[in-house]
Amino acid sequence: MSAVHAAGDADFRGPLDFSRAATAVLDADDTVVGWSPAAERLLGYLPQEVLGRPVGTILADRADGSRTAAVLPGAGLPATGRVRRQVLRMRHRDGRVVRVATAVLPLSPAGTGPARLLAVADAEETEQWEALQSMLRGLATQSPVGLAIYDTDLRVVWTNAALYSEMGTTQYAGLGPDEMVADGEILSERYPPTLEETMRQVIATGEPVIQLHYRGRPPVDPERDHVWSCSYYWLRDATGASLGVCEETMDVTDRYLAQQRLDLLVRAGGQVGTTLDMTRTAQELSEVTVPQFADEVTVDLLEAVLEGDQPTWGIAPAGDVIRVWGPGGGATTAERPAAPRRIDYPPDSPQARSLSSGRSVQERPVHTEGADGQPQPRARLVVPLRAEGATLGVVTFAWDRRRDPFDAGELAVADELVARTAVSIDNARRYTREHTAALMLQHSLLPQNLPELSGVELAHRYLPADNKAGVGGDWFDVIALSGTRVGLVVGDVVGHGLRAAATMGRLRTSVRALARLDFAPDELLARLDDLVNQAANEGAVPVDGQTMPYDEALGVTCLYAVYDPVSGLCRMARAGHPPPAVVDPAAGSVTFPDLPAGPPLGLGGLPFETAEMKLPEGSLLALFTDGLVQSRDRDLADQLDGLRSVLTEHRRPLGELCDRTVETLLPGSVDDDVALLLVRTHMLGRHQVAVWDLTSDPEAVGFARAVATKKVGEWGLEALSFTTELVVSELVTNAIRHAPSGPIQLRLIRDRTLICEVSDSGHTSPHLRHARSDDEGGRGLFLVAQMTQQWGTRYTSTGKTIWAEQPLVPEGGADEF
Repeated sequence: MSAVHAAGDADFRGPLDFSRAATAVLDADDTVVGWSPAAERLLGYLPQEVLGRPVGTILADRADGSRTAAVLPGAGLPATGRVRRQVLRMRHRDGRVVRVATAVLPLSPAGTGPARLLAVADAEETEQWEALQSMLRGLATQSPVGLAIYDTDLRVVWTNAALYSEMGTTQYAGLGPDEMVADGEILSERYPPTLEETMRQVIATGEPVIQLHYRGRPPVDPERDHVWSCSYYWLRDATGASLGVCEETMDVTDRYLAQQRLDLLVRAGGQVGTTLDMTRTAQELSEVTVPQFADEVTVDLLEAVLEGDQPTWGIAPAGDVIRVWGPGGGATTAERPAAPRRIDYPPDSPQARSLSSGRSVQERPVHTEGADGQPQPRARLVVPLRAEGATLGVVTFAWDRRRDPFDAGELAVADELVARTAVSIDNARRYTREHTAALMLQHSLLPQNLPELSGVELAHRYLPADNKAGVGGDWFDVIALSGTRVGLVVGDVVGHGLRAAATMGRLRTSVRALARLDFAPDELLARLDDLVNQAANEGAVPVDGQTMPYDEALGVTCLYAVYDPVSGLCRMARAGHPPPAVVDPAAGSVTFPDLPAGPPLGLGGLPFETAEMKLPEGSLLALFTDGLVQSRDRDLADQLDGLRSVLTEHRRPLGELCDRTVETLLPGSVDDDVALLLVRTHMLGRHQVAVWDLTSDPEAVGFARAVATKKVGEWGLEALSFTTELVVSELVTNAIRHAPSGPIQLRLIRDRTLICEVSDSGHTSPHLRHARSDDEGGRGLFLVAQMTQQWGTRYTSTGKTIWAEQPLVPEGGADEF
């Protein structure tokens, strides 16, 4: 009979129990005088075959039975009622050897009749039964696993010793599962909310529940939550009738807390530091730790850290601390404050002590007012934020209703959480420093304030693709040129970030310098192209065994336009750049003029060409980079139509048009730098410009002085008459002297300054020099330079123009024009 079968019969008697074992009655000489049916079934002998024979004849060790007494000794038998057990080898009737366990029970004193009762059972079955009994005794008395048996009413009927020690009492008879711990709850998912419901489910389904985690407070430790791992099995008798449920429990509090803390650190690794924003990092720390680890988290940073400065190595002073995350709304709620605020710590506060020592500081539990208005204990742990030996700030963890000190596991978790946060905050600090430097570079490279010019009204928008750095390579510019003309520039640098921004700054500076020389648009782009090629050759790099020119500016596109508010003419050229949008002020139609494209800078190919167009008063120009209308997921035609639809409302304020353009064409994220410059053109009135054609006769100098002085008086600028007369005299004289064969023209422009221009057919550049004391001439341009705001020369296809500007002198207040 197997052990499984024996257990299934629910027979708790052992195989050698005399009521169920195979038995033989022996006399004093070990002769068989009685033979049970069970013995016949076990060994195969009929009663008549063994009765009257020595029992030794069926022992495999002694076939003649001569030494039976040595095996089953007659002398020295145990006292009546005592049982002696041993394992023997007996021979079955069919000749095979059967290994059996035996027990001898004395019956009567020797010589008075049957002396012993010999019980025989299969040795393997006996050993299995005894092992099972040993296991049951161990479970009941020595096992660390708590065991309890509940009846069908789910009341305790038996518990083992381990459960006594776990709960601290033995008074569990008749209790239900949920009555054995206070305020318990099931932690595992997908189970009923109470242990009683879980057990009823086990009885109803027959399916065991394995390793259910349950939290509660046992009587032995009512102030601290414990966690048990519970398993439940359905108990039935041999007929299948339900007997109840067996419960196995083990206190896994330490292991559970260790796993929870490990899970917390894993979550922190994935959720803290997802951005390069210090306040957001502090918020992420709070979201990870509240309420799983602490009831409240406060993060305070040194002001220098928030500004991106390098913190001082070592400990930090308690002053100049800014709270970036802290409590709000309730005692156990962590919410972002309305704004970071300065915190002044008392010298004896745990935060001040942590900053000054660079170590964690535990605060003894103090009583604070709880949500119900009653005092409750609160414990705090302050941990310094340190990175690379420098203190960045402190993190304060707070627990409500806590009286016991922090254990080593909590301290280690707090240190690890803060250490990981410190790395993220230090990265954010470095980013803040680099971001600030990048923005300073960006702002220094782009126009800070567009000039206020009479000839144009301006608005612009700039969107870098690298939103994190706030730096891009595209640029725009507005340059005030002589004669009230305006230079308009927009360019597109390949790439993003600081390198592209540095390239943009270099090109923008070059364009401004070339524009000041009054080059025509095509000539300016040609000169800029030469500069790019020169820089590329100087920075040549090896590619596939060949030396190739390289420069960040290679492939840059650019559009340069010059608008003259006196004539209303706009001349422009482009180097691979998209043409501008032009809005007719009367019809409101939007066109994209077909300008000669020209190659991008540094790539060579076709020459640059200048196109000229007449712009009526109030025309609108939209200069932009291709990031506004081109991308991988936007159709160019649709984007141009969208731009056209916005610009048809050209009478709106330019700032509003800029915003509507960006909102319409770029509703989502920007994957390329975008520069947009809107220009509304104006023309100077006829009363602001005076022009005279002069002959090359020296007498023309006197005529020029007279008409100029008269016009200045008509404009109400008598205070400028003397200077204007001197300037006109010197410039006309210079033109007659150096270009006697061609026509000479004098032009005065009254704008924000008084501009005097003299044009001639000569191409010789005038030079400013200091005349010696004995020189009869050579002081003209020197006097002009000293008495005017600025002067210069520009060249045209027919000659040159020398110009000079004087600031207006208002009469009786602000000048009107």
